[in-house]
Amino acid sequence: MSGMAKNTRTCEAPMKILFLCTGNSCRSQMAEGWARHLKSEVLEAYSAGIETHGLNPLAVRVMAEAGVDISSQCSKHVGELSHIAYDYVVTVCGHANEHCPMFPGKTKVIHVGFEDPPLLAKGLTDEQEVLNIYRRVRDDIRKYVESLPESLHPQ
Repeated sequence: MSGMAKNTRTCEAPMKILFLCTGNSCRSQMAEGWARHLKSEVLEAYSAGIETHGLNPLAVRVMAEAGVDISSQCSKHVGELSHIAYDYVVTVCGHANEHCPMFPGKTKVIHVGFEDPPLLAKGLTDEQEVLNIYRRVRDDIRKYVESLPESLHPQ
């Protein structure tokens, strides 16, 4: 045997991250979907809301267009996931940031706001205009998730 020390940190556990928004229906669901799709080797992603509003069907639709199936995800209250020790909680809307519950231990809470597709689409009657709003926010969230986990650790 050689005298080399064995590296015990070659298989670090994925970072646990919670995407939190008001109703866990759209933005946080998209973020969870992107994180699972793009970063599952380094992130263990969850999403929840301060309230539960159900999964937004237009969010499901535009994510499917991008090749990500979030149809089996469900709207969860943050309290349902309180047993998980997160490394990071990312609030994706102002309301969730302002009403974010306390998280124990080493959990770091950061805010990265995204526009609210249902609010932006309110009153619009043209389906393509509405879908384009959802697509734009979907793509903004993807860009953010692609920057993870490096963007969580400022140099």
